Amino acid sequence: MLVTRQKVLRRFWYAVMPMSQLDSGPQPFTLLGEPIVLWKGAAGRPHALRDRCCHRTAKLSKGFVDGDGNIACGYHGWTYDCSGRCVKIPQSDGGAIPSRAVVNAYRCEARYGYAWVALDEPLQPIPEFPEDGAPGYRRILQFYERWNTSPLRMMENSFDNSHFSFVHKANFGLFDNPKPSKYEFRPHDWGFEAETHVPVRNPPASHRITGTTDDVTERHLLNRWFMPFARRFGCTYPASGVHHIIYNCATPIDDRTLMLSQWLYRNDTDDACSAQELIDWDRPITDEDRDILEATDYDACIDVRRQQECHMESDQPGLLMRRMLLKLLADHGEAEVFRDEQEG
Repeated sequence: MLVTRQKVLRRFWYAVMPMSQLDSGPQPFTLLGEPIVLWKGAAGRPHALRDRCCHRTAKLSKGFVDGDGNIACGYHGWTYDCSGRCVKIPQSDGGAIPSRAVVNAYRCEARYGYAWVALDEPLQPIPEFPEDGAPGYRRILQFYERWNTSPLRMMENSFDNSHFSFVHKANFGLFDNPKPSKYEFRPHDWGFEAETHVPVRNPPASHRITGTTDDVTERHLLNRWFMPFARRFGCTYPASGVHHIIYNCATPIDDRTLMLSQWLYRNDTDDACSAQELIDWDRPITDEDRDILEATDYDACIDVRRQQECHMESDQPGLLMRRMLLKLLADHGEAEVFRDEQEG
């Protein structure tokens, strides 16, 4: 599935960048192949426009934010409000600004420390992270990085218990126990929940993470997929009661590339396990996933009738995603657009 060619994917919210990155001025981003610019307005709220001045097409991300919280083009100073309407042409003698002096504006909201953007009317709200702001939980912004793979590959991998023994054998995977734990699925209209119990290695370097010193411990996973490209990794370590809950948004930059955003929520304190320890522990695991996913074909086929891949029983989460995405396309009058096999 080529994400930039599927119009319905424009109708979802995507985490685009940490709000802190907007403190230094306008920032560029490419979302589903669309060049956009983000900035903080006067009240500190994020805004998003097409990254193209309607005067001489210069990128607005090369401009600046004026005293009223509007964005000004760095080429000739044409200035736009958050609706995309030009409100100032410095070279004008005071006449009316042409009605055509407008650039496309996009829905943009701040949530969970990030600016989220929807290119078209959203079908669903921004996913709920119930742990955010809940008593007893702390939020850690772990990773924000570009991956050379497709968001569907990343989402499928997030629910794939069969890769632990191989991709993560240096960390928590049990190499001698490759048979994956089965999920119990609870589908809903816009995704699903998947619950299981997974045994994992617990070397000394993991003891403060898991809250237990057992050589092998268990993860109780209550995971959730939010259509199309967000997920919850809801991990509880029953031996200690520690919650290690990760949210990811695999934001599609283009057909070959995504921006990974990762939040971690813990129900312990920084004294029990510091934020930096948790980042350092999750870093190699994330790198292992990235390394193998960047070795896959970016055009993940959602219509399995094309028989582009072989499957096994533990692929059920990904196959369910593919069926639901195929139905989403059909419900909106679309067919899967895929790469011509001759393109390479």
